[in-house]
Amino acid sequence: MDISARTDYAIRALLSLAAAHRSGSTSLSAESLAREQDLPRKFLEAILADLRRGGLVVSQRGSAGGYRLALPAEELTLGMVVRTVDGPLAEVRGLRPHQTAYEGVAQHLPVVWVALRASMRHVLDGVTLADLVTGELPDHVRGLAEEPDAWLPR
Repeated sequence: MDISARTDYAIRALLSLAAAHRSGSTSLSAESLAREQDLPRKFLEAILADLRRGGLVVSQRGSAGGYRLALPAEELTLGMVVRTVDGPLAEVRGLRPHQTAYEGVAQHLPVVWVALRASMRHVLDGVTLADLVTGELPDHVRGLAEEPDAWLPR
């Protein structure tokens, strides 16, 4: 799985918004989010527009304006963010995994593609912004990260 810069930046900006909310701030400007996370401001503004259209953030104009989460951090999953900024979690040549079909020796490959999507869903839909802000990740995610070869490149 390739995690795009759009997804990475979107999650980092949303984490900043979630943390700000926890500390009592009402909203943050795109400029302050970009500065806090060391992100390119113009690119972040485009991502924030996607997040706003997707219903994950709300924006307010004016001197006291900025962005804030549209939902509680406990309800916003990483899967929601990925789908909002990058589309479906898994595609095979532009098709959803369950839409693929092959003949002959590759006939069982769609089962693997569907299982891969299910695995990504299990992790990304099981982790919320609140989990990341507090560091209290679900046991199944911690378990995967603690597997002996999880941190080794292949």
